[in-house]
Amino acid sequence: MSKGKILVVDDEIYIVHILDFSLGMEGYEVITALDGEQALERLKAEKPDLVVLDIMMPKLDGYEVCKAIKSNAATKGTPVILLSAKGRNVDQKMGFDVGADDYITKPFSPRKLVERINQLLGQAISERPASSA
Repeated sequence: MSKGKILVVDDEIYIVHILDFSLGMEGYEVITALDGEQALERLKAEKPDLVVLDIMMPKLDGYEVCKAIKSNAATKGTPVILLSAKGRNVDQKMGFDVGADDYITKPFSPRKLVERINQLLGQAISERPASSA
């Protein structure tokens, strides 16, 4: 059984592969998308527990995707980690302004990203109401 479902969105395929491998080894089910439009389609179809989202992508950028996730009642509780080469304070502020739960700059340590994901999902899972199944 997986620890959770993670949507990884990046137009750089090698980053997608690194995260797919690292998160898979940690016990997560990984879904991938290579642009913002595909990310929103996968989000709706797969209902991931968390999204790792690049900012600079074709079609829709990460800020637009994050804003769409956080403004939709069905997905607003889904944690979003922005992962970007844009490391200036203004970029990070913009990320948090559109609703990101965390912001990690590239280059990044896959191990540290996994730790952040574990922390966010631990918080998200404990805050969710118990289902009455």
